[in-house]
Amino acid sequence: MRPYSKIQIILHWVVALLLGLQFLQSDYIGAAWRAARRGQETVFDPLVMAHVAGGILVLLLVLWRLVIIARKGTAKEVAGTSPLMVLASKATHWSLYLVLVLISGSGLAAWFGMVETAGEVHEVLTSVIIALVGLHVAAALYHHFYLKDGLMLRMSLRK
Repeated sequence: MRPYSKIQIILHWVVALLLGLQFLQSDYIGAAWRAARRGQETVFDPLVMAHVAGGILVLLLVLWRLVIIARKGTAKEVAGTSPLMVLASKATHWSLYLVLVLISGSGLAAWFGMVETAGEVHEVLTSVIIALVGLHVAAALYHHFYLKDGLMLRMSLRK
């Protein structure tokens, strides 16, 4: 039995893919945002719309994941994991959830409300999310290649 349900695993990987796409589209939305703030006319750009829609989708999927956690709890830590690593893992995961909600919300406020402060927060949170995702990936690789404890298999659809 895997510690995460199939839907939790799918949500994890879909959000990861969307985050990658969001990063790739950031120049397009940034240019459109700056043009709109200067009062310039902006033409429809599917990459800008994809970034906006992707951000909304990330928010909805993260909220769905949080509902699942509220109902079923979180997966148990791998046996033998030190208390400090468990604390670091929980802090990183909850920080990821929080920043994903905040970055999506600030992006929505910036784009649809033209709230300049929200746009600035969104930009800062972009760096924060990159750092958190990097930490998350580094920890997973540490578990896989150094500890060899099977932790990465928990997010695999294979049994």
